[in-house]
Amino acid sequence: MNLEKARFNMVEQQIRPWEVLDPGVLELLFAVKRELFVPAPHAALAFADMEIPLGHGESMMQPKVEARILQELAVRPEETVYEVGTGSGYLTALLARRARHVTSAEIHADLQQAARANLARAGVANVTLLHGDSARAPLGESAWDVIVITGSTPELPQAFLDRLAPGGRLFAVVGDAPAMKAVVVERGASGGVRRTEVFETLLKPLVNARQPARFRF
Repeated sequence: MNLEKARFNMVEQQIRPWEVLDPGVLELLFAVKRELFVPAPHAALAFADMEIPLGHGESMMQPKVEARILQELAVRPEETVYEVGTGSGYLTALLARRARHVTSAEIHADLQQAARANLARAGVANVTLLHGDSARAPLGESAWDVIVITGSTPELPQAFLDRLAPGGRLFAVVGDAPAMKAVVVERGASGGVRRTEVFETLLKPLVNARQPARFRF
């Protein structure tokens, strides 16, 4: 496989048509080598427009979704990021290249270990990896400039909104299949929040995601 040609095709045929036009995001997709984060059995799928299995029913998101997340959040060099669901570490690496520091939580210990190796291989050092269940709240007590939730959740727990710093942004995919919405929640300087729906998608649910009360007959 000609990796650079495949990477170019991914950007031009999948990502640009999905309204990802930020030059900084597009440059980052060339700089961070996606193939370093793909499990060996699926290496040939590194640039495919699909989710790539990681084990435990988890998967890497489609490249166009990862790119839209980066564009919508517009992470700045002085900001800190909290990521729910490290997965392969690829989105972690993309965020880390834009942020001051990324803290990422992963519930599956073997995925965390693989992500650690992937990040080291890619030369990404400004990341702290945590092992634990972060589906309903961030681990630790810090406030964050940016929070990224990489699995869907039927409803967005207030605990995440409470941990957004003033001026912070949160990305999540909220709802149940087949009606899920990717949303960005922004916290204003005065503490109020604004929620914007940015696109429709389907995303596998977080393990242990909070479930709303549902009416039963």
